[in-house]
Amino acid sequence: MSFFRLLMKKKELIPLALIMTVAASGASSFAVYSLRKSDVITDRKNNPEPWETVDPTVPQKLITVNQQWKPIEELQKARKATK
Repeated sequence: MSFFRLLMKKKELIPLALIMTVAASGASSFAVYSLRKSDVITDRKNNPEPWETVDPTVPQKLITVNQQWKPIEELQKARKATK
């Protein structure tokens, strides 16, 4: 409760506390958003090759401008040879 008493005593700290609260909540929400994306590896033991399950038609970035995906022929041949 002493934090709120300090804010009531020194009202010039209210905008600073508000800005810091918004910045902290924005940073934590972006961190949670980034962890939920498919290109982030959080469990390497159960899924050692997660890049195999990434859908190339789904954008993986926060903002995607003119993304075009074309398969690389050499990579496709190597993938077929190893399976």
